[in-house]
Order: sequence, then C-alpha cells, then structure tokens
Amino acid sequence: MKPWLDSYPSDVPHTVDVDAYDSVLGLFRDAIAKFPDHVAIECFGASLTFRELDNESDALAHALQSRYGVAKGDRIAVMLPNIFAYPIALLAVLKTGAVQVNVNPLYTPRELEHQLNDSGAETILVYSGSAPSLAAIRHQTSITRVITVNPGDGTTLSIPGSDIPEDLGDYTPLADLLAEHAGKRPQAVPLAGDDVLFLQYTGGTTGPSKGATLSHRNLIANTLQFRSFIPAANEPGAEVVVLALPMYHIFGLMIFVAYAAIGSKAILIPNPRDMDAYLAAIKDAGFSVIGGVNTLYAGMTKHPLFKQVDLSRYKVAFGGGSKIFPSTSEAWKAHTGAHIVEGFGLSETAPILTLNLMGQNRFSGTVGYPVPSTDVKVVDDNEQEVPIGTPGELCASGPQVMRGYWNRIQETEAAFTRDGYFKTGDVAVMHPDGQFEIVDRKKDMILVSGFNVYPNEIEAVAAELPEVAEAACIGIPDEKTGERIRLFVAPVAGADVDEEALISHCRQSLASYKVPKEVTILEELPKSNVGKILRKDLRNL
Repeated sequence: MKPWLDSYPSDVPHTVDVDAYDSVLGLFRDAIAKFPDHVAIECFGASLTFRELDNESDALAHALQSRYGVAKGDRIAVMLPNIFAYPIALLAVLKTGAVQVNVNPLYTPRELEHQLNDSGAETILVYSGSAPSLAAIRHQTSITRVITVNPGDGTTLSIPGSDIPEDLGDYTPLADLLAEHAGKRPQAVPLAGDDVLFLQYTGGTTGPSKGATLSHRNLIANTLQFRSFIPAANEPGAEVVVLALPMYHIFGLMIFVAYAAIGSKAILIPNPRDMDAYLAAIKDAGFSVIGGVNTLYAGMTKHPLFKQVDLSRYKVAFGGGSKIFPSTSEAWKAHTGAHIVEGFGLSETAPILTLNLMGQNRFSGTVGYPVPSTDVKVVDDNEQEVPIGTPGELCASGPQVMRGYWNRIQETEAAFTRDGYFKTGDVAVMHPDGQFEIVDRKKDMILVSGFNVYPNEIEAVAAELPEVAEAACIGIPDEKTGERIRLFVAPVAGADVDEEALISHCRQSLASYKVPKEVTILEELPKSNVGKILRKDLRNL
C-alpha cells in the first residue's frame, strides 16, 4: 500500500532510473560539458567556473595519484568548511575513485581520532584552522599524508589561514600541489554504481560515531528523487543556490551535487552563524534556492537585514535536519510569499526519504510524501505495521538507503528490520493521503506519568512568542511523575523572556502534563555546526 502515489502531481514520476549515470562523476561531467563557462562556485566575492573547477580538481587528482599513490577505494578525509577547496577536493576524490570521509572541521581531537581510525583514512585535506586538532592526535591515527588548506586556495585570492602548529609534522599546502600539478590530468579510473563514494559519519549520540557507507548509486538515486519533486526549481544553468548548510553534512552535500549537476551556481557560506556577514553575502545574489534548518530560517526572518535581501528570483527554501516550526514557516512566507518545503532524511539515506511538494498554500506540519522509488512504513516495537494515524517507528527502503555501517556488521544488522527496511529511530504517523509527520526521535521522547511527550510539540508552542528566538526541552528525573519537562529558551536580541508568561502561554496550548515545570533562559542554545539544537548537551547544564 502506497497511498502517497495517488497524491503525486502528474509531472512527478513514481520511480527514477538509478542507473541513468554510471557514477556521481558522470553527473558533474555532464554539467561541465554543457555549462563550462557558467559560474559553479562563489565565495568571498570571487568565483570559479565549471571549467576552472574541473581543471583545479584535475590538478589535485593528479597529485593524489602521482605523488601520494592514492588508488581506488582508499579513504581520503576532507575536513573543510564551505570554501573553494571543498568542491575541488570532492571532484578530485571522485576522479581518483577514492572514498571521501566527510569530517566536521570543528571536531575535537578525541572525535577526530575516532573517525580517522575507524575509516582507515591515510590522507587528509585539513582546514588550517582545524590543524591543531589534527596535530594533537595525528600520531595515534592512520594518517600519513596531510594537505593543509587556506580559504582562498584554488583561486587567485590570497586569504591567509591560521598558523600551522609545529607539532603537526610533515604537510603540503594545497596551493603548492595545485600549482605543481596545474594542467595535468589524472589517470582515468573505472567507476560503477555500487562503488563506495562517501563515509558519512553519524552524530554518535548513542555511542561512538558510525560511518554510513554511501555508494555512487545512493547519491545518484537521491539526486534524481529530489529533482523530480521540484520541477519549478530545476532549470538547467539558471538556478542560484545558497549553501549555508555545510557540505560535510549530507543534506548540504546532496543539495550541492543535485544542483551542480544541472549547471547551477552555488554561493558558499563558510559561517552562517555570523548572520550579518551571511545576509550581506546573499543580499544581492538573486538566489533562487536555499536549504537550511529551523534555526537558520528563524534567525534570518528575525534579522533586520533580511528585508533588504533581493528575492526577485526566489523559488524555494528546503528545510530539514530538525523540525521546521509552523511559526518559522509563517514568518518565512510573510517575507518571501512561500512556505518552507520541509523534508526528512538521515545520513544513512543519502539523505532524503520524504519531501513536501512546492507551491502549497499552507504549512502542512508534515515532512511530505516519500520520494519516487521509496517505500516507507510505520511499525511497532515488534516490527508490525500500525494503522494509519498511529505513531510508530518510521522505516524505509529504497535505492538511496545505505548498504550498512563501515566495518560494523552487528550495528548494520540491528539497523534494519527483518524484511530489510532501515529503522530511522524516529517516531512518525502516516496521514491518509500518504504524508508523514515526524513526532520526535524515539530517544528524545519524554515519559510524564505514563504519557508520551514529544519535545518538538512543546518547542513549537514556545517559539510562537515573538521574544523567543530558540527553544528546546528535555525530560529530567522526577520522583512523582518519572520525568518532568525542562524548557530552555534563547531570547531574540534585545528582548526579555518572562518565564511565567511563557509557561502561561504553554498552558493555553498544551495538556497539563506537557506544560514545562521549569524554564531556563540562555543567551544561545547549543547547536551542531549545521544549526541543529543539541538536546543532549542541554542535559549537562
């Protein structure tokens, strides 16, 4: 039973051809051939065309092969923010047939050591500002080759990076490699859909971070699935995409791949937390597409500079990574004329499983319909499907779902149902028309006097108050009720949050057992570098 297929518009296919390209490199080569002189990347006021991106990545790929002996299947760690070197490295890794290990440049030495050793990476491209973390643990890892990167590398820009610590050991600046190997082409490597493309490490909230093994076919499938749902924002050679989401995160990476494949320009935002600089960078860009999390959109709509942003070519905003609050989407629509198009997915699913359709007149509060060639079901603790409208764990199968976790057979087996569906760990309900609503993460659910309480619901109510910029809640032990609810909020700049007024507001919209018993005011809530609020960090406050 797939009721969502009846809800598809006539121009949305039920399936996609996952073998339309032999590899993700084929997607890029298609764009390079059709749009060689179109701008591919813009950052720091400079740009690279698709031809220049191809040439720079050729130079790096040649260096990786000839100087470092990189071969197909080798793991290469890429520890970079959204700067020119990231897409250059991505394309170079593709050309060598290696496996890209995406690494958060803000990782601590402990986090970095685990990921490097788990992946077995021997080569790393590391942002100069992240070099101290690598220096602290390099000799406890498999890394033998280090390439350091500054912000302007790959262009004529000369932007100094951070000083490289002396204890890093031997390293080569990326700029030197690109100059030395300029004009040289790498040896061609045969690629196929089943070849591993990325090791995308999960957040590790319930244990050591695990590497989701994503193949070329996974990314090709998700690119085509995503594009099939957005025909009005999919014009070859014409779209301009704001990449505030970091590309080391699968959401930002997939959006980049999907739009680069049709010759779009990507505006790279290295640090979206600097809202003044971020809005200045996109103010006159005439962007048509943007992706982000709830906190990004909420911050934009509440910032005075947002009123000056050119929206003349705007088409769509995609939301994911965390639940989009209705109040955020309503504020976004008031500025742009359209709601945020919310979707759902995970690192393990490359990432999109479901997506809302463009052009909806109201904010659905759901994460939309399963994308083509995808099957989704909701099950109970015994892996039995539950009736429509009943909460349960959302499970999915499709060509975008990973093959498993890197070198973790038991964890892989535990992540799938007996009939082969990936268990997302999210509580969801299916609506009669086939839309899915995410209630919350299973592990974040709060149990108050035997009642299930989902933090997203409380946070959305709190965020309705204009003086509240961010909200998050957790359950804390309580002798009488098992758990009680503690709400954390960050106020809008210059505003004050009245705790009693906030609790009173919650009481008007929530059942008594859902009303927070405690409110803590923080200047800013802890967030991942993607902008997702980290409830687990609030438990330590």
